[in-house]
Amino acid sequence: MEQEGAESGGGTRAVSVPIGPAALDGDLRLPPDACGTVAFAHGSGSGRHSPRNRLVAEELSRAGFATLLLDLLTATEEREDLRTGRLRFDIGLLGDRMLHALDWLARDPDTADLDVGLFGASTGAAAALVAAAARPPTVRAVVSRGGRPDLAGAALREVVAPTLLIVGGDDTPVIEMNRDAMRAMECEHHLEIVPGATHLFEEPGALETVARLARDWFGHHLPAPDLPARG
Repeated sequence: MEQEGAESGGGTRAVSVPIGPAALDGDLRLPPDACGTVAFAHGSGSGRHSPRNRLVAEELSRAGFATLLLDLLTATEEREDLRTGRLRFDIGLLGDRMLHALDWLARDPDTADLDVGLFGASTGAAAALVAAAARPPTVRAVVSRGGRPDLAGAALREVVAPTLLIVGGDDTPVIEMNRDAMRAMECEHHLEIVPGATHLFEEPGALETVARLARDWFGHHLPAPDLPARG
């Protein structure tokens, strides 16, 4: 099932990713001659309308990447999660939803031939890593923003995609959680600490720094010849 917006062959279109009898709503943005696709894994009660992830997606789009912003919970599940806060920490469920997204991207004519990267925020970072571990030929790179990669558990050792972990310099507990996760990772990985930033990167310029770091990481690991490689 899929709904197309007024724009096609470029621009943004609304999409629907089937998950059994239900579906997940998303927005797929396709710049001309896209050089890769980045799918976003939201977490901690967020979704495709997250202003922070949309800012990152805008930067990636300007760099030539298609972006898929997808709600990982159905409307019914979101209402339950608002009451209980339980599903946002169900990494198995969220990781499975990312696998459905990867399958959908592989079937869609606009994205089927594009290499894929994953961008995860908060608990969504663990979901992205679980999906990357399950689909090593498909996922070429992962970026985590203020993420909880430690929640990916045993899947961390199975990740082969180069992974960038971005954490705010003032987000001390999450820095330590990311360092714990790094000790279990065998793939190429790097921890980037943004000085003076807190968990949500709300400080002036902090989120823009995240967007540039993500752009450069995906630019290095996905086909994007117009972008400089990271040093």
